[in-house]
Amino acid sequence: MSFWETVTGSDLTRHWTAFEARARVLPDDYRAAWEQIKAGLFPHGDFTGRNLTPILDSALALLEEAAAEGQSVGEVLGDDIPGFCAALTGGTGARTYRDRWREQLNDNVARKLSRLGG
Repeated sequence: MSFWETVTGSDLTRHWTAFEARARVLPDDYRAAWEQIKAGLFPHGDFTGRNLTPILDSALALLEEAAAEGQSVGEVLGDDIPGFCAALTGGTGARTYRDRWREQLNDNVARKLSRLGG
């Protein structure tokens, strides 16, 4: 990936366009599951979302393969899509971007306060 792609995010645009094109050909119930998977994974992304690209690619490939085999969404993902997303990101309690930002803010405030008190 070039510096320009990193700065402009053109690589992400290319990935998302490809993901959505692949998802459009899925059956309706699979497309609905894809939307739920995206919503369940976004809170675990970094600032750009680049860390989610391989996870989303794998999840979409799983949906494509299951649809081709004629399986139902329930057989593939179960009844708990948020739980499926949590498992993909490291289990329940996995850190989200908010957790990371909150920790960074708390560290910065603590560092500033220690300088004032010190």
